Amino acid sequence: MSDTAATTHEPGPVVKPTPEEGGTHHDHPSELEYVKVAAVLAAITGAEVAIYYIKSLKGILVPALILFSAIKFSIVVLWFMHLRFDSRLFRRLFATGLGLALFVFTIVLTTFHVWTR
Repeated sequence: MSDTAATTHEPGPVVKPTPEEGGTHHDHPSELEYVKVAAVLAAITGAEVAIYYIKSLKGILVPALILFSAIKFSIVVLWFMHLRFDSRLFRRLFATGLGLALFVFTIVLTTFHVWTR
């Protein structure tokens, strides 16, 4: 082997993963899209505050606030944590962890309710 063969490194072909392999590359949103998402979050927060002060809606206050919180959580996770632009594997791992946390939380609350009687 000659010296030139040992030191010369030819780059291999550039291999880009296919969409089936989780190699989709989406462009991240522009600043304007982030401003739009922030405006939607502000509008939802405004609706939450308005519901609190409307006396005729006191009966649906808790379910409405839980629903609005779930919507805001989803928007923040999808846009600001970039889960919308990641591969399906990361989304599934996040959803699995969230489901497991909710399950454990429910079990703990149930245990406290049952064992404190």
